Amino acid sequence: MIATGLRHFALATAALLTAMPVTHAADVSAWDADARSGMRLIAGKGTGDANNRVLRAGVELKLAPGWKTYWRYPGDSGVPPRFDFSQSSNVKSVDVQWPLPHRFADGSGHSIGYRDAVIFPLSVVPEDKSKPVTLRLKLDYAICEKLCVPVDAKAELGLSDGVSSQDTALTAAAARVPKPAALNEGTALAINSVRRESAGKLPKIVVDVTAPENSTVDLFAEGPSPDWSLPLPAPVPGAPAGKRRFAFELDGLPPGATATGATLTLTAVAGANAIEVKAHLD
Repeated sequence: MIATGLRHFALATAALLTAMPVTHAADVSAWDADARSGMRLIAGKGTGDANNRVLRAGVELKLAPGWKTYWRYPGDSGVPPRFDFSQSSNVKSVDVQWPLPHRFADGSGHSIGYRDAVIFPLSVVPEDKSKPVTLRLKLDYAICEKLCVPVDAKAELGLSDGVSSQDTALTAAAARVPKPAALNEGTALAINSVRRESAGKLPKIVVDVTAPENSTVDLFAEGPSPDWSLPLPAPVPGAPAGKRRFAFELDGLPPGATATGATLTLTAVAGANAIEVKAHLD
């Protein structure tokens, strides 16, 4: 029985790795993968001149059918990915960008994250712009189907300024990162108003969103620090013509915190487009 189980596990792992496309070794690291998920680093063409050198890279995750992983704010359940680049060589900073997520219904609530595959774009600033850069990542992430499994993965990749086979994939991933926007900025997708209502046990935040007609719209809310656990905004009636309305209670604040004067991050998603707005609760 044990030998049979191991054989099935090996076959499933081989199938997942086979489904992952092979590209030029200089542009990608090896996969760190099992039958449920895999992670690797990919490199893209750098930007800027010799004095303002920024290297482009990405963390690519692939998930087996039925499995999901999480956004930076996982929702009612789940664990966000933790990126550790501390063992990299000649790296001053790494900025991780988060493509727009999706809401998933779980047994007792909703989680926020990704299925199938996702690329997290990276902007890497070298310590010494004249020397080679090696990116080393230790990634702790969780994947869930019916049960959740913690995953520890590692990858290493040298980065350069040259044209890469991964440039198109990185550009597409960057296009899915929510764009910073101002409140009531006049675009096809906009967060028009954020107000606090006090009619209830807990104060409620009400948000009106403009979005293209017939588009599927969602809204996510984050507090000023990761220890805030705000409820997921829910669609509610009463929006003005041409707008969508969401609301959530001011619950899940850490001990001693107050909402007055706090800055919330609101992410509105409509189809493949997303914006991110900072809202001050004055």
